[in-house]
Amino acid sequence: MTWMVIRLVLSLALIAGVLWFAAGMARKRGLGQGNGLIEVVARQRMGRASTVSVVRIADRVLVVGATEEQVTLLAEVDGDVVAEAVAERRAALPAAAGTPGPLAGSVFDRDGWTTFVSQLRERTVRR
Repeated sequence: MTWMVIRLVLSLALIAGVLWFAAGMARKRGLGQGNGLIEVVARQRMGRASTVSVVRIADRVLVVGATEEQVTLLAEVDGDVVAEAVAERRAALPAAAGTPGPLAGSVFDRDGWTTFVSQLRERTVRR
């Protein structure tokens, strides 16, 4: 019985070591990470199979619509406007929600998306 427990612990340690080594190699080679040029700033699901995403590519910020069949460029937005909207949202988050929930500030936070889209809409609508 004791020998079985020792073999189990050693086997698990060996597997953990191999996984740790593989993760280190993947990190060195940049696998599983973006190349730093493309960042999804915001994403909002619009329907069952469609989303609108705000994507930063190097120094350009694009609003794209995506369905199962295609990706369409909707607009190009000033990067400073997006940065200000995100900063304002983060600053207003505790005040607006009182006690932020577990999803506050994440891509699953519905209030965050609503505020972000309304701020972008106010800044981009021609008057």
